[in-house]
Order: sequence, then structure tokens, then C-alpha cells
Amino acid sequence: MAVTARTILLIFAALFSAEGMFAQTRGINVIVNDEAGSRIHNATVRIVIPNGPALECDLAEELFVCPETDEYPFVLEVRAEGFAPFRRAFSRPETISPISVTLKVGTFDIAHPAIIVGRIENRAGDTPESIAVITRSDITSSAAPTLDDALRQIAGFSIFRRSGSRTANPTTQGVSLRGLGGSGASRTAVIFDGVMLNDPFGGWVQWNRIPPIAVERVEVLRGGASSLYGNSSLGGAVQIVPRSVERKHIFSAEVFGGSERTLSSSVYTGRAFGQWTADASAYAFRTKGHIPVDKTERGEMDTHAGVRAFSFSSRITGRVGNTAHFFARPSYFAESRKNGTPLQTNDTHSRQLIVGGSFSPAIKQGNSPQLSVNWSIHGGSQVYDQVFTSVNASRTAETLTRLQRSPAQTLGFSVGASAAFTNHTLLAGAEGRNIRGASDEIGFSAGNPSGLFGSGGREASFGFFVKDQAFVGKRVVITGSVRYDRWNNHRGLSATRPINEAAISVTHYPDRIESMTSPQISLLFRVNDTVSVYGSASRSFRAPTLNELYRGFRVGNVVTNANENLRAERANNIETGISFAGSRYFLRVNGYLTEIDGAVSNVTISSAPALIVRQRQNAGRTRTKGIEADLETRLGPLSFNFGYLFADPSLKSFPSNTELVGKMIPQVARHQATMQISYHAGRWNVAGQIRLSSEQFDDDLNAFRLEPYGQADIMIGRKMGDSGRMFIAVENVFNSRYSVGRTPIRTVSSPINFRLGYRFDRKK
Repeated sequence: MAVTARTILLIFAALFSAEGMFAQTRGINVIVNDEAGSRIHNATVRIVIPNGPALECDLAEELFVCPETDEYPFVLEVRAEGFAPFRRAFSRPETISPISVTLKVGTFDIAHPAIIVGRIENRAGDTPESIAVITRSDITSSAAPTLDDALRQIAGFSIFRRSGSRTANPTTQGVSLRGLGGSGASRTAVIFDGVMLNDPFGGWVQWNRIPPIAVERVEVLRGGASSLYGNSSLGGAVQIVPRSVERKHIFSAEVFGGSERTLSSSVYTGRAFGQWTADASAYAFRTKGHIPVDKTERGEMDTHAGVRAFSFSSRITGRVGNTAHFFARPSYFAESRKNGTPLQTNDTHSRQLIVGGSFSPAIKQGNSPQLSVNWSIHGGSQVYDQVFTSVNASRTAETLTRLQRSPAQTLGFSVGASAAFTNHTLLAGAEGRNIRGASDEIGFSAGNPSGLFGSGGREASFGFFVKDQAFVGKRVVITGSVRYDRWNNHRGLSATRPINEAAISVTHYPDRIESMTSPQISLLFRVNDTVSVYGSASRSFRAPTLNELYRGFRVGNVVTNANENLRAERANNIETGISFAGSRYFLRVNGYLTEIDGAVSNVTISSAPALIVRQRQNAGRTRTKGIEADLETRLGPLSFNFGYLFADPSLKSFPSNTELVGKMIPQVARHQATMQISYHAGRWNVAGQIRLSSEQFDDDLNAFRLEPYGQADIMIGRKMGDSGRMFIAVENVFNSRYSVGRTPIRTVSSPINFRLGYRFDRKK
């Protein structure tokens, strides 16, 4: 699993062989200039053939080379950030190469790409929701090497704590949006290739499963999305759109190394064979990491927290004429982590298979709708191993407390059908999933095995939904959706046996059933060509995971116990907003209010310097009201993005523990801001990112304060040849060592670090 020098050499060999393979590309040449006559190198150029594929064109020195084609007519399409799109039709063969294109500064293009996170493909301007999009260009321009850190460019996006997936325990990598409160179990559904990426047992997200090189874009829907995605989408949904084979052959690779003994190599490649396409991605990443405990509190037992990860995924797609296709995607993921002490480690191994397809009858004449049906079946298994310890007050000794293994299996399906009419689109679908999971443990006392503990259960869920989007005239878009979900937890039990005894104590938990109806209604009104306003109201929910019901854990000197009596979190959401789309900018401002009944939180039961005991509980009713703002502006080669979130979260009622009423929700900052700036000049590009956050608390009693922080990153790249790019990235430029958590020991962020790498990207 570790990245070796041999691996890196093999990648470089692949790069050079790929360069030779593509060296003889011939075709239609296109020169792209601005109105001042300067070359534009960051344009997207393609040939669009009616009822056929779109042929992508590659930059070669000072011009773009498009594949030769005998198909006429075709449309030459050119896009570049900050400029109006260019289109020109060619109806018959003629001497057309090279073609000279002059782009003019134009309106901000919010119609590209199409948004699919709402399950119906839309222009961004037609979506009455708060949606942020991170493109492939944004990902490759980010100084962060992992996908979750790149998504922190969106204000309000966070995992449980301030740390990222490179150093955080997997059980703390659940996603939170809009300041609804962080937890290990994600309150946001994360979808990849149509299937939920959230861990089936614990609800968290294994971010290293998805190599950034294999991602086309990420769409983040902020606000309750249970009317479409059901469970886990209480706070929103994240749609990770994978890259696909749009050309005969595509090959991308990336290698980099840097501080903290960081090494990585990744490959994405695909090829078309007539009616078949196949692609595959492989990713290996390792870092020694940093010592998370603040140096003023460190002892002999404090070591680095790092990770080694490997993932592989492939997709094979076949077409039957022009009406149907089917696919299969197998994947494998393995990860090994060190958690900051000599003994604390965890490992994950998972396997998954997705098969599916779609059917779209030929377009009918007249007013008949365009129909489409899609389906998928997915299943997988994983094993998660964790070592728990306790460290003495002086941090000079570490004692083993528990060895834990959590196996889980899942099997599910989805089916959907849509009908696109002239003025509205109707969508309906159903989904089901079965999960079984357990936690098998060996307890230790004074360093010696003391007992065997086991717990676990099963969950079966089913849901169906319907959505209708209607265009009323040219100014109004009305969207309505509703979903019904029903799930049951059964065969729940816990068992204990002292290590020196044969008697086993078994507790059987009663089976239980819950259900939820999640409606949503929204309206968008275009005041004019520039201004739009929208409003939305919805209900959403998140059911407790098997991990929350049956598995406890320990972090530092904090023990968190499971609770088999947890019920689903249920939220009411309202929001309204306004957007402005000018010639060089796009601005959106919206306000929202979310009330969660029965929010699952880690509630403190007892507190002492050596041991803090908490339990997962349905913590009454929480309320979060806030304001979001997003600004994007592009001026030729310069682009600037700004995001801001104000969130006012608090616990409004908790009859069984009134001491917590009025406290801020843990792991939520009132103010968050992000800024990104990118500049392209010839073969050079420079991008910078800044994140700012106000204070937040690490616990429900608001006793452990995490101070405000700021972090700045920078990425500098230079194009090498037609398809290569060298880059250097620096994270935490000013070496800000802000607090990440308190357990109650203060843990801090990574210091300044850098990486140097080479990226190759070529299509044929």
C-alpha cells in the first residue's frame, strides 16, 4: 500500500509513453485570442456534432488541435472564464484550418455546467436552492491534496473537527453544512456515481476512497434534501460527479512529494471501443503527518498522526443502440492510520460493486414527453479496526484499553423514471438498503485482557419519492417533491464475557420501526435578466446509525458511550434568497432557519481531569439561523470567489438536562469566510485560498473553547509541453497553529507544509 520509488518511476514511464502515443495528433487547428490580440490558453474548445459526440480539442503550444472529422454540419464551441461563449457552425467541407477565434468579455456564464444534485438536470440559474459547485479546475488549483480539504473552499462545509482526512480519525469525517452541528455521523448525504458514499455502519465519509484525479466536479446542495435522498441528508447533499470517457482515449496522471514525508501517485485512464467504454483510476497516498498535541502539553507518548491509503476503481459501460446502456463499477479501498501515540492505530478495508443502467426511448413527435428509466444495484463489505488507549496525566505512559473490530455489509438498489414535457419535468423513484454491522471488542484492565464484548444489529430501509419541476412562463420556476421513508432496526444485541469465565451475559434490544415523510416546495422568480429571488420550505431527517446505537469509542481521555434508544433527528427548514448575475459577476445572498428536534449529540455525563464520560443522546431541540453569501467574478484571466456564512446555533430545549439550554452547539463557528483568487498568464497560473473562522466549542458544556483562526494556501503551476504541468503548493503559509480539538488536551493544526509535483493530462 505504501508508495515506493518504483511506483513513482512506473508512473513517470507511463507519462512519457503517453506523450509519445499522442505526439502525432492531427486535425483542425484553432487559435483563440482576446480583443487585444493576446492568446487565451485556458479556453475549452470542442466540436459539437448534432446527435453525436462532442470532440474535445487539446492545447498544443499556441493553438488548439481538434480531432479530424468527416461529420457535417458541426459547431465549433469555445468557452473561457470571463468571456462570452463563441459558437460557429460549419455546414460543408472547406479549408477551415487554422480557425481564428476572438473572444469578447461577456456575461457571467452560470449555465455551465448543468447541475444534477437535484436529481433533475438544470441550469444553475433555474435551481431555487443554494448550490455551490467546485469544478475540476478548482480542484487542481487548490493547494490541498485531498478532496475534503478542497471542499473547504465552500463556507460552511466542515467535518466533525477542524482537521482534515489526512490526520483525522475516520469516525470524525462526517460532513456538516450551514453550522447545523458536527458529528462523526454525517448530516449530509455524499453521493458518488449515484450511490451513497456515507459509511453504512457509522455514517462518516472515507474521503480517501475518491482520488481527486477521478473527479469532474462536486455539487454541494446546502439545505435539507431528504425529499430526494432520504436518510443522512438532513443538512444537504454533496454530489461527486466522476470523470467519464468523452474521447477515444484519455490519460491523466499525477505524482507529488512534500513535507511530512508526503508521497502520492494517481492515474486515471479511459478508452472507447465502439459501443463500449472503460475507465479506471488508482490512487496511492501516504504522509507521516504531524504531532497533533500542542508542544506545551506533549510527553513521551505523543507521536505523529499520519495515513497510508490506496484506492482502485473502474467502470465498464456498454450501449445498446442509442436507447440503452448498462455499466459495472467495482472498487477497492484500504487505509491504515496512526493516531498520535505509539499504540493508537486504525485500519479500514472495503470492497464495493455497483451495476446499473438506463433506458431512453427514441424522442417522439408532438407533445409526447421524453422518457428515461435508470436503475442500479450496489453491495459491499468492509472491516474497520481500532486500538484504544489511555495516556497518563504527564503523558509519559500509555495503557491499552480496548481492541475493536467492526465488520459491516450492505446491499441496496435504486430505480427511477423521468418524463420531460415541454414546460415541466416529472421524476419518481424508489430506493432500498439492508445493512448489518457489529462491534467485536477485547477489553483491557491495567494492560491485561479483562473481557470480551460484542454488540451489533441490522437495519432495513425503503423509500420512494416524486418530484415535479414546472416552468410558468419565462419568469417562474416551481419545484415540489415529497419522499416517504421507513426503516427498522432489528436483531440488536450486546454480549459480554469476562476473560476468565465461561458465562456470557446477553442483552437483546427490542426491534423498532420508524418512518418519515419529507416534503419540499420551492419557487424561483426572475425579476429580470439579472435578478432572481427564491424561497423554499422543507422537512428532513437523519436516522441514527448502527455505530451510534451499539458502538462506543474513546478519544484521549474522553469516553463516549452508545445509546440503543436513539431516535431519528427531524428538521424543519425554511430559506429565501436573491441572486444577481451581471456581465462580470454572480452574487447570491440567502437567509435560512433550521430547527432540529431530537438532535443527536454527545452529552457529558461526568467530568474529571483523568476521565470525561459522554453518551450519545437526542438532545432536545436545536435552532440554527444564518446568512450565506457567495460572490464570483471573472475578469479575463483573473477570477475571484468569496464565501461567507453567519450561523447562530443554540440548544433551545432539553427537558432532561436544562443546564445545556442556551449553549452553543459544539463544533460550529458563528462566522466563516473563504476567499479564492486565480490568475492565468500564458503558461503560468497562480491560485491562492484563504479560510477564516471565529471561535467555536469542542463540547456541549461550552467549557473547551477553540479560538478563531485563519489559514492561507498558495499553488503555483507552469505548463510543460502540450500536456504536462509542474506545480508547487504551500499550505498554511503563515504557519498558523490553531486549535483543532480539546480532549481536554489541546490538539493543533498541521504546520506549514509544501508539495512539489507533476501533472499530465491528455485526450485523443
